[in-house]
Amino acid sequence: MRHQFYLTLILVTFLVLGVIYALVTPVFESSDELTHYPMVRHLADGNPLPVQDPQNVGPWKQEASQPPLYYYLAAALTFWIDASDMEQRLWLNPHVDSGVITPDGNVNLVIHDPTANPWQGTLLAVRLIRLASISMGAVTVYLTYQIAREVLPGRPEIALGAAAVNAFTPMFLYISGAVSNDNLVVPLASLALLLMIRVVRPEGGFGKNLAAETQRAQGALREQLRDLRASAVSLGIVIGLAILSKESALGLLPLAWGVLVIRAWQRSDGRLSLAAVFRWLWLGTVRWLGLVLLPAALIAGWWYFRNWQLYGDWLGWNAFIAVLGQRAHPASLAQLWGERWGFLLSYWGLFGGVNVPMPTWIYHVLNATLVAAVAGFVVYVMKVIRKWQVADGRWQVASSNYQLLITDHLALFFCLLWSAAVVVGLIRWATVTWSSQGRLVFTAISALDTLLVVGLVGWLPRRPATIVVSIMGGFLLVVAAVAPFAWIRPAYQPPQYTMPNGSRAIDLNFSQQMRLTQFSLEPATARPGDTVEVTLAWEVLAAMERDWSIFVHLNDPVLGAPISQRDMYPGQGLLATRLLRPGQNLVTKHVLTLPVTAVAPAELELAVGLYNYYTNKRLPITDDGDAATLAKLTLTPIPGQFPNPLAVNFEGELELVGYELKSRRLSPGDTLALVLYWRALRPLSTDYTFFAQVVDKDTTRWASHDLSPQ
Repeated sequence: MRHQFYLTLILVTFLVLGVIYALVTPVFESSDELTHYPMVRHLADGNPLPVQDPQNVGPWKQEASQPPLYYYLAAALTFWIDASDMEQRLWLNPHVDSGVITPDGNVNLVIHDPTANPWQGTLLAVRLIRLASISMGAVTVYLTYQIAREVLPGRPEIALGAAAVNAFTPMFLYISGAVSNDNLVVPLASLALLLMIRVVRPEGGFGKNLAAETQRAQGALREQLRDLRASAVSLGIVIGLAILSKESALGLLPLAWGVLVIRAWQRSDGRLSLAAVFRWLWLGTVRWLGLVLLPAALIAGWWYFRNWQLYGDWLGWNAFIAVLGQRAHPASLAQLWGERWGFLLSYWGLFGGVNVPMPTWIYHVLNATLVAAVAGFVVYVMKVIRKWQVADGRWQVASSNYQLLITDHLALFFCLLWSAAVVVGLIRWATVTWSSQGRLVFTAISALDTLLVVGLVGWLPRRPATIVVSIMGGFLLVVAAVAPFAWIRPAYQPPQYTMPNGSRAIDLNFSQQMRLTQFSLEPATARPGDTVEVTLAWEVLAAMERDWSIFVHLNDPVLGAPISQRDMYPGQGLLATRLLRPGQNLVTKHVLTLPVTAVAPAELELAVGLYNYYTNKRLPITDDGDAATLAKLTLTPIPGQFPNPLAVNFEGELELVGYELKSRRLSPGDTLALVLYWRALRPLSTDYTFFAQVVDKDTTRWASHDLSPQ
C-alpha cells in the first residue's frame, strides 16, 4: 500500500506540473506546436486529410505526412470552438533563431498579441488539447511503473524510481503539455511493451513449460490458449492504434513477432533441435499474422496504403522530406556522435523552438548520472551472468530450470530491444534530416527510464538503492518545478535593458516613426571569432501599420557587404512594431559573431537601420539614406604562427591552418596573390593537386590556379 501511495503522489505531482507547463508556455511556442495544431484545426473544420505538396505546404507543413489518429482525437475535442482566428494567432517571428541557443534572445516562434483573450478561439482550443495531452503523459508514467515492476518484481523502489524519472524529466513534462502526436504514441507504445512482457512472464497464465502444463486439465489448457489469443489480439489493436499515431511505433510489429515465437518456445519441452526451432517459428509466425498483424492492419493499414497511392512510398517519407528538407549530404555516424550534446540537451530539457536551455551544470549532472547508469548496467548484467557456469568449455545454467531463468530476464531484454529499435530508427532518420533531438526517442521512454534506474541501482541492495533513487527523483523534481518560472516564462518576456556606460547620443529619425537616440559598441577592437555587443536605444514616434525589423551590420568596406549581421524585431524579437505605441522607449541588444574566416587586419563599419522582412524595403532616415553608419570596429589578426588561422580538416590527411591575401582590392586584369598554410595530419596516400578559385554566387569561375605538390 505504501508503494501505491508513492505512485499516486508521483502521478498527482506530474499532473500539477504538467498543467503549469501547459499554462506558462505561450501558445505555439512548444516544439512543432505551430504545425501540429493547424492539422487539428483543418480536420475540426470537417476537411479531409491534406495531400502533401512541396510547392504549397500549408500551415501544417510536414505534419500532414504524420499518421492522423492524434489529430482526429484533438479535432473531436475542439471542433465546437470557433478557431477562425488561427491566422492572427500564428503571427510568425521571421527572424527566430530556431534550434540555436543565443545570448541575446530572439527565441520566440510567434508574436503574441497581449490584447488577445487567452480563453477564446484558437488559444482556448490549444490549451484544451494541451490539458488532454497531459492526461496521456500521466498514463505513460503509470505504465512505466508497471513495466519496471515486470522487469524486477521484487524491487518496488526501482519501479517507483523509473516512474519518478519519467514523470519529472523536464522535457517529457514540456512535451506532455503541448500539442504533439508524441503524447499519444508514447503511452500506446508503452502499453504494447507491457502487454508483450506479460505474455511471456513466468507467473500468471503464461510462461510455464510443457512439463508443468501437462499437469493441468485439458480445460485449463484451452482456457490458457484463449487467454493467449485474447492477449495477442489486444496487442495487435494497441499496435494498430500506435502506428496510426506515429510511424516510430512500427518497430513494435517485429518485436511482437519475437514475443509470440518465444511464447511457442515456452510451451515446448525446451529440447533444442532444428525441427523444434522450425515449430516455434511456425507457430509464432502464424499467431502473429492472424492475431497481431491482422487487427493492426485493419486499424492502420488504410493510412499506409493511402501513402502508397499518393506518394509511391508506404511510409510517405519522400513527401515528408520534400517539405521538411534534408541534409546536403547524409550524416556519418561520427557526425551524429558529434551532435550528441544537443541530442542530450533536447532529451533532458531544451524548450521552445529547441532554443531555450536550462543552466549548463544541470545537463552535466544528468549526463553524469546517465554515464553512471550505463556503467552500473554492465555490473548488473555481470551479476546475471554469474548465474551461469562454465564446465568442460561449455556454458551451463546453475539453476535447474533454465527456461525460467531466461524468462525471468525477458522483460529486461524487451526493454533493451525496444529502446535499441527506437534509437536505431532515429539514427537512420537523422542521417538524412536534421533530427538529432533527444525528445524523438520518447516513444521508448518507459523502457529507457526503466533501464536507467536498473543500471543506476539494480546492482545495489534495496536500502542504498532507495536512497539513490530518491536523490535522483528529488533532483529532477526540483529542476522540473523550477523550469517554467526560471527559464521558460522569462524567455517570452521582453527584457528591460539599460544603456551601458559610455553610450553615445545620436538623433536619427526614421520617417517620423522610430528615432534612434543612443548606441553602444563593445568592444571597439576584436579578432575573428569574437563577439561584439551593440546596444540601441529607441523612441517610438507614431503608431505603425507595418512590422519593421531592426538590422545591425558589420560591413567590410572592401567587400561592400556585411561580414556579420543580426536582424530581429524589437524587444529581442517579442515586440512587432505594430504593437508599439507613441512615446514608448525601448532598448535592444544585438550580439554579433565575427566569422573565424574574416580577413584581418581590417576596419569594419557598424551600420543600423529598419526594413520590412517580407518586401526588403528599408525605412528611410529623414535626413538622408536608409542606413546609418554609427562607428568603426578594428579587426585585428589572431596571434599565432599563421595569419588568419583556420582549422579545416580534409579527410583526416591535410588541415588548412591559415591563409594570407596580399591584396584585397583588385581591378580587372590584376593578379590575386594567395598564400595557403597546410599541415599534414598523416602520410599522404595520394599526390594531391591544390587548387584555388574565384567564383561568383552563381558558381561562375572568374579565376583559378592549380598547383601540384613540390
